[in-house]
Amino acid sequence: MHELGVVFHVIKKVEEVAKENDLTEIKSVTLEIGEVSTVIEDYLRKCWKWSIEKKSEFLKETELIVEKIPAITYCEDCENTYSTIEYGKTCPHCGSGETYLVQGNEFSIKEIEAR
Repeated sequence: MHELGVVFHVIKKVEEVAKENDLTEIKSVTLEIGEVSTVIEDYLRKCWKWSIEKKSEFLKETELIVEKIPAITYCEDCENTYSTIEYGKTCPHCGSGETYLVQGNEFSIKEIEAR
């Protein structure tokens, strides 16, 4: 379960930002997670809850907000985009396999909201 490592990384970064900006309380942390990023949201939330209770006194009351980024694939042959989850690597418009992922593999801290 790599989600625990991801959560530890996020907590470390948020605590660093809070210290650099003299913040005393963080209300929420918003993460952007691509549909095909390999991060499982349910596991991520469970790891977040456990980690802030056991490992971070500073973030005990911090809400985790997750925003999903849809996976979109681009077809080089017909120049259309389509849902990666629904159609995979084969373009539903022309049947080509000359495609590549343009979004949906991201994982980032989008926002840290202080009180």
